[in-house]
Amino acid sequence: MSIFTVHTTETAPEAARPYLEGAAKSYGFVPNLLGALAEAPAALEGYIALSGIFDKSSFSNTEKQVVTLAVSRENECDYCMAAHSTIAAMQGIDAAVIEALRDGEPIADARLEALSRFTEIVSAQRGWVDDADIQAFLDAGFNRQNILEVVLAVSLKTLSNYTNHIAKPPVDAAFEPRAWQLKKAS
Repeated sequence: MSIFTVHTTETAPEAARPYLEGAAKSYGFVPNLLGALAEAPAALEGYIALSGIFDKSSFSNTEKQVVTLAVSRENECDYCMAAHSTIAAMQGIDAAVIEALRDGEPIADARLEALSRFTEIVSAQRGWVDDADIQAFLDAGFNRQNILEVVLAVSLKTLSNYTNHIAKPPVDAAFEPRAWQLKKAS
């Protein structure tokens, strides 16, 4: 049960309405995550701004989805795993890459696997990354800029993942076909 409302453009606080209206124009609907974030207009504005900034990173679309899925899996966020799996598929990202990330399995592409692994380490260890892990990431063809762009993505997804954990918005109908739950070890 959640004490939070998933706001619409009509029920949201006045300061949040322009952001929800913009989302409705962009996506054709207001994602429930944004409706939940609307409870705190500053949080909604921050999420949208940070998303736009991450979109400007040097990562390719595939790399951006690898990072967002890796963080969301590490944080066990059902909503974001469904949403980013859907977005990744819409962007034409290899289904095997998406499924590997969803299942926590290695990605066949060594560079993408290094990106996923480094992202998981940054997220799980809250930024306390060993020099050897940094070097392995650099050896995979990434650079110092990419290290900080991973930190940016972890910040972005931590905001959305934690909001989803606390506010518990339902997965949108658009993302339901890619619903996800962490497979617990038996």
